Amino acid sequence: MDKKLLEILVCPKCKGALIHDKKQNELICKFDQLAYFIKDGIPVMLEQEARVMKASELE
Repeated sequence: MDKKLLEILVCPKCKGALIHDKKQNELICKFDQLAYFIKDGIPVMLEQEARVMKASELE
């Protein structure tokens, strides 16, 4: 994930910062507990496409 792109992307729900999880290839919003998939290098920034994270994943 390009660092410049990561700096400008925000969570579409809360407009908060995202964390890049390289292992899962997702962008994480800890506040909303959502994980946005990255498909073919392109983040899918649709709330309805995001995965709801478990509390244990957020630690």
